[in-house]
Amino acid sequence: MASEKIVNFVEEIKKLTVLELNELVKAIEEEFGVSAAAPVAVMGGAGGAAPAAEEKTEFDVVLTSVGASKIKVIKVVRELTGLGLKDAKEMVDGVPKTVKAGVSKEEAEKIKASLEAEGAVAEVK
Repeated sequence: MASEKIVNFVEEIKKLTVLELNELVKAIEEEFGVSAAAPVAVMGGAGGAAPAAEEKTEFDVVLTSVGASKIKVIKVVRELTGLGLKDAKEMVDGVPKTVKAGVSKEEAEKIKASLEAEGAVAEVK
């Protein structure tokens, strides 16, 4: 049987979101110089059920096509992300790109609608 310290650690991991788990894996890789394969395998077994439940509450909005009104789409991307003109243009030029990550379903739908109002095509994932 695992020690109480390990059991508590596993319980804390179960409470993390998918994005937080990703940050944890990166931090472990940097701190201990290990590859992603080992921590992901351990994490997947320890907290497999909790991240799946969390994933449904956080969505990504991906710009998949710009359409005919590129300048209008760049303006919308700037408003949504707070990026400068150059960065927003690079994002629009490099589609498919994630415009916003880890947002609620309602916010993701609003972002998608804003982009599509200007002729772009976006997906909520």
